Amino acid sequence: MIRVPAAVRALGPAAVAILAVALAWLTGFSQRTVLPGVVEAWFYGFFLDRYPLFAAAIVYGLARILLGSARPGHVGLVRRGLGGALAVMLLAAACLYPTFGGLVLRAGFATGGMAFLTGQSMPVAYALGSAAAAVVFGLALGLGGLFTPGLARSRAGWGRRLRAGAGRMLARTLALWFAVAVLGLATVAGFGAWPRRPLTGEEAGLAAGLVLLAFLPHAGLDWLDSRARARTPWGTTG
Repeated sequence: MIRVPAAVRALGPAAVAILAVALAWLTGFSQRTVLPGVVEAWFYGFFLDRYPLFAAAIVYGLARILLGSARPGHVGLVRRGLGGALAVMLLAAACLYPTFGGLVLRAGFATGGMAFLTGQSMPVAYALGSAAAAVVFGLALGLGGLFTPGLARSRAGWGRRLRAGAGRMLARTLALWFAVAVLGLATVAGFGAWPRRPLTGEEAGLAAGLVLLAFLPHAGLDWLDSRARARTPWGTTG
């Protein structure tokens, strides 16, 4: 089993998401790219037009699951592979079923829309919608983490584990809330009309900066957790 450094496991997903943005720019990928009709109907549409950088969030989540499967621990390759596959399918379903955006963006859009219709200001509605999307995304990511083994067996009491786990979960949810909110402001920040046309170099640079800004807090928390686990015989997934 190849040991992946904790810093790579923590920061690698953000780097992969940025590379995905660069790849879309280099290849000129857009709605002008010829795809099978079924794929176009499933991928292109309202949610990709309105929240284009959510595609980078999906890449971040999938990369995080795959790198999380490389955590050190006495677990066989078959179990790691099966656990990683289940985690990937869970996150993909949450983000891509029935079409792009999945339950994540639909929960955020419905929550924010209802808040605005009931008289809340746009900033408050946007914050509530971002929070709902972050909770669903984080839930899928966290549940997927339960299928990716590699953590040391805990020797701490249940009370201590629950308190530590609750604190980590809250901190990571807040970090994902920040990430979703930042990514959702891409069009306001001048991201452009992708995917209706290819990315320009300026738009690709802006997208890469937004992705880095969005996920740096979450990646930092993962790195801090990895250091904490290295000093203690117990930990939690997430």
